[in-house]
Amino acid sequence: MSLLIQGGEIVTPDARYVADILCEGETITRIDRHIAAPAGAEVINAAGQFVFPGFIDPHVHIHLPFMGTLAKDTYETGSRAALAGGTTTLIEMCCPARSDDTLAGFEHWMAQAVGKSACDFTFHMGVTKFDGKTGAQLREIVRRGISSFKIFLAYKGAFGIDDAELYQTLKLAKELGVIVTAHCENETLVAERQKELLAAGKTDPGQHHESRPPLIEAEGVHHLMTFAEVTGAATYIVHLSCQEALAEAVAARERGVRVEVETLIQYLVLDKSYAEKPDFEGAKYVMSPPLRDVRNQAVLWNGLRSGLIQTVATDHAPFDFQGQKPMGRADFTKIPNGIPSLEERINLLYTYGVKTGKIDLHTMVDVASTRVAKLFDLFPRKGAIQPGADADLVVFDPNYRGTISAKTQAMNVDYSAFEGWKIEGRPSVVTVRGQVAIRDGKFTGTIGRGKFLERTPSHF
Repeated sequence: MSLLIQGGEIVTPDARYVADILCEGETITRIDRHIAAPAGAEVINAAGQFVFPGFIDPHVHIHLPFMGTLAKDTYETGSRAALAGGTTTLIEMCCPARSDDTLAGFEHWMAQAVGKSACDFTFHMGVTKFDGKTGAQLREIVRRGISSFKIFLAYKGAFGIDDAELYQTLKLAKELGVIVTAHCENETLVAERQKELLAAGKTDPGQHHESRPPLIEAEGVHHLMTFAEVTGAATYIVHLSCQEALAEAVAARERGVRVEVETLIQYLVLDKSYAEKPDFEGAKYVMSPPLRDVRNQAVLWNGLRSGLIQTVATDHAPFDFQGQKPMGRADFTKIPNGIPSLEERINLLYTYGVKTGKIDLHTMVDVASTRVAKLFDLFPRKGAIQPGADADLVVFDPNYRGTISAKTQAMNVDYSAFEGWKIEGRPSVVTVRGQVAIRDGKFTGTIGRGKFLERTPSHF
């Protein structure tokens, strides 16, 4: 089956032009000013609309056992939500607990996705311990097509690793050419501050920020950078939220440390006042690192525009406001962390970034697609509009006007952190390897068609 997208304005990180795109089978085969439709081809009129490469979310949680509960999305619901928002590839954090077997954890996460996802997917392999078996198991996981690890310098006793484990993980990553993604906070400082706040009777959601202020995130970045400098490993800081942490990453980069930086759409458009809302409403906005003072938004937007920050993700982690967040009603440390946003990343980036002049269209495509593909060994199969690339395409209607609401979202969670927010523009057609998966906001794809993307390490 052939697919012809006619007359759209193609936008990549370094080009913008009007052309037709012919897709045959699962790949793009031709791009030209005017292409006659082959017999039997499906034709999509994209005149007056943008055509972007399929977006890639480099940091999501679909299957997530966490804090005594389980995130609400499955790959059936999560992949539909991703596609509705123009995201055609997910990179999920595979996060076995310290008590779990590493290889069995990887196989368990794979089983949640294979045959169940409507979009393509891969994983960052969580390294939550480093014992006598871990090295051999990680080598096997890399052999099976994983080229990135995930470590936590937080969540003491659950996912967090100690310094010896950190050193061994980075050494192995350097040897294998694997990039190490890292949650950077000082877990000891967090734990001690949590105890002090609770002892003082400070239990509301707003105290979450006070237990892990910007300096604690910055210290975590500094700590990782020291180990990265010693080992020479390639690193990637996930969900960076504030100026203090960014300064540590930039200083290390200037010393020659190999470090890339991710921020989240939540940090770009929300601030800590949301988590301070009364009557426990703030629990909807509890995540780690926390939402920060509003002054950080300009820092992060400027970082994207200047190239100091490489990617924008979601850290999607959906927990119901009614049934799960109240686990922490009397103790903020027990609120399941996460702000569901998988479906809204691109619409928010466009509406509140591009339309307001904070970033341009080329930057949006780069930080939400192409740069992700390059960093995580998916380019040019993904993140590109060129012959030979997978036909993952987003036809984006800039004239659409709408309102975000939990009532209409595809994410399987009972609230929206952006309830009532206006959006300007949305994906009108989304394709996955040449098949239309979203049309006019409605899912038309195939559950189970999504492929596991095997990747070869390249960060030597």
